[in-house]
Amino acid sequence: MTVRVVLPAHLRTLSRVDGEVKLDVDGPVTQRSVLDALEASYPMLRGTIRDQVTHERRAFLRLFACEQDLSHESPDAPLPEPVATGAEPLLIVGAMAGG
Repeated sequence: MTVRVVLPAHLRTLSRVDGEVKLDVDGPVTQRSVLDALEASYPMLRGTIRDQVTHERRAFLRLFACEQDLSHESPDAPLPEPVATGAEPLLIVGAMAGG
């Protein structure tokens, strides 16, 4: 399956890409499989979205697809069908914080 991923500006700069990224994902399309494919294709992103040791999502990054916040879903839960088929992108968004 080819999955589309939209990165926040700072990660697009780091990975030297413009616009969205297209990734080939083998097997079930889950957060874990998409992020594994993303880190394999763009090794400079290792440790920026997930901790390199625990593989847990970084606190200030959120995952959205099909107008849903998927950030607290299991990393092994299937992503929505439109994401798995490439009709909709998986959005990786930097969270806002402040006072």
